Amino acid sequence: MSATQPTALTALARTAEPHSALRRFLALDAVVTGANGIAYLAASGPLARLLGVDATLLLELGLFLAVYAAAVGLLATRARPAALPVKAVVELNLAWSALSLVALAVWLSPTTAGAVWTVLQALTVAGFAALQHLALKARQV
Repeated sequence: MSATQPTALTALARTAEPHSALRRFLALDAVVTGANGIAYLAASGPLARLLGVDATLLLELGLFLAVYAAAVGLLATRARPAALPVKAVVELNLAWSALSLVALAVWLSPTTAGAVWTVLQALTVAGFAALQHLALKARQV
């Protein structure tokens, strides 16, 4: 790990304590994912029209995201989140990002707003994975 990573990580997490940094990145992931899931559940029809995707797909994704956010949020409440579940969150976030981009290229036909949204959310989720991975590594040093 380079000397700049802990500094950048510390600045982003606003703490030099590795456990706190990891918990904050998990909590932020849970909040953003939960908000996305709730939006998909509460407004699947209007969002489906805006994004150019099926409303049923958004409902199903919303349910998955709400449950996933609750699990990540629960993990964030732990004083010392266990490495294995954190690694699972990182892996699932990376899988979500990759599958989002594959879906966009292979089978989704979204509106321009939907295509932009899909890329932005994939990048955001990949960013969470990177931050969580770096925080986990910093904690293990």
